[in-house]
Amino acid sequence: MALKDRVNPIERNPKERAKDFSEVSLGYTENLAIIEAKRCLQCKIPTCVKGCPVGIDIPGFIKQIANEKFQESYKILKKYNALPAICGRVCPQEVQCEGACVLNKMGKPIAIGSLERFVADWASKNNIKDEIKIEKKLNKKIAIIGAGPSGLTAASELAKSGFLVDVYETFSEPGGVLIYGIPEFRLPKSIVKKEVDFLKELGVNILLNIPVGNAIEPQELLEKYDAIFIGVGAGTPKFMNIEGTELNGVYSANEFLTRINLMKAYKFPEYDTPVKIGKNVVVIGGGNTAMDAARSALRLGANVTIIYRRSEEEMPARKAEIHHAKEEGVKFQLLTQPISYIGDKEGNLIGIKCVKMKLGQPDKSGRRKPIPIENSEFIIPTEIAIEAIGTNPNKLLLSKFEGLKLNKWGYIQTNEYGQTSIPKVFAGGDIVTGSATVILAMGAGKKAAKKIKEFLND
Repeated sequence: MALKDRVNPIERNPKERAKDFSEVSLGYTENLAIIEAKRCLQCKIPTCVKGCPVGIDIPGFIKQIANEKFQESYKILKKYNALPAICGRVCPQEVQCEGACVLNKMGKPIAIGSLERFVADWASKNNIKDEIKIEKKLNKKIAIIGAGPSGLTAASELAKSGFLVDVYETFSEPGGVLIYGIPEFRLPKSIVKKEVDFLKELGVNILLNIPVGNAIEPQELLEKYDAIFIGVGAGTPKFMNIEGTELNGVYSANEFLTRINLMKAYKFPEYDTPVKIGKNVVVIGGGNTAMDAARSALRLGANVTIIYRRSEEEMPARKAEIHHAKEEGVKFQLLTQPISYIGDKEGNLIGIKCVKMKLGQPDKSGRRKPIPIENSEFIIPTEIAIEAIGTNPNKLLLSKFEGLKLNKWGYIQTNEYGQTSIPKVFAGGDIVTGSATVILAMGAGKKAAKKIKEFLND
């Protein structure tokens, strides 16, 4: 087999999977995983590791797959990453570890993410128990605010070091964006639950339905704990605020996906979730969240169109997610910008007025700037519009931490180790960087945990 010939994981038929919320990718068989693993060159200087925010020994775990030692491979993975089954599914490997793979020079890179998922799934199917290694128990308590990727990673690292860790979560399930933001067909909730269970085995105490800032004041946590980590993400919806935003049928992607994921609209009529779905749905945006919202609406029976103000080349979504959306029947209307919503007498959305765009010179983001084309306005009839244009930080919570410095966008200011302007308070993930990726949030949680250990051991 030539090195350039990458082995792709098995996927379900697009026509079938577009009708349900079951997982799209079925992953590798043992044989396929071994074939793909044997493509790895085992570089002496593994550039792929530098591309991984949590520094996994990538050549090490792949070598064990090639040698058919899957349990050994899992041990290596778990040493570096508390959530391998999740990362194997949702990390943007193409711009991280796989983007740094030297095989890019002669063909396609090693499918590191798919191999990571294979090993984690194999361990789960074969009931491989995680090794619980806790350093000397310490009589110091740490509060983690938010049970998302950064909070869970920080909790795992600190618990393994012997600290007493309490995680406070607003929602009824731990996982944060992994649960309420990412659809079942891309990341099954059973996978999240299994990896969260590992944290419980480490002794992490997860307290659900407790919104810090409402149910409990930050000052109480400051008095009760030796250190605090804030990893609440940035989940406040952002809107374009164009005319007609108040109409019935205009959602933020955050609300739409939360109603489907957390309130189980995907199991209707078993769960009677109040999510309105019309015959036509328009999703506005070009990121992974836009793809998730569009593909979810498709599965609920709508004709779905994504509109995006730039071309496909500038879309921030993963290429694989764009490909999957197209395969399943989502339509794309590019170089298009909404300028107002149109409603009927009862206040229901019936259409979106748009303008065609052209691309100019690159802007601050490095992407070509979209420019409206004069006299190109037109109307797209639709009953539902979902804006997927990003999120903002939770101002209510942050305003209750006296002395906590924020940047001009309202995110927490930290030093390079995640330490905030309040010495015993650390932070990481989207609440510091703005919307990013799961693995970057995990990397921030891991880095902050290391600094918290040093802070408390001084």
